[in-house]
Amino acid sequence: MTDTWPYLAVHQSRTHEPTPYEYKLAAALEEVFTSEGHELADVVRGLNARTVHAADGNPWTEESFRAEMNRLGA
Repeated sequence: MTDTWPYLAVHQSRTHEPTPYEYKLAAALEEVFTSEGHELADVVRGLNARTVHAADGNPWTEESFRAEMNRLGA
């Protein structure tokens, strides 16, 4: 048994280069996590306040955010 986990670079698990939408979402999530919190309601509220909407252009709901994170493999 080992005390260390195998190293995995994020690029090893990608199937494609992130899209502009994915980069924008990632940057906004980092801001929200830093300034507003980690609870789902905080995240949804923070993204919508920044007008970083879902890929279809609609404001986020808790359900749509969960579905998108599932789609993106988060």
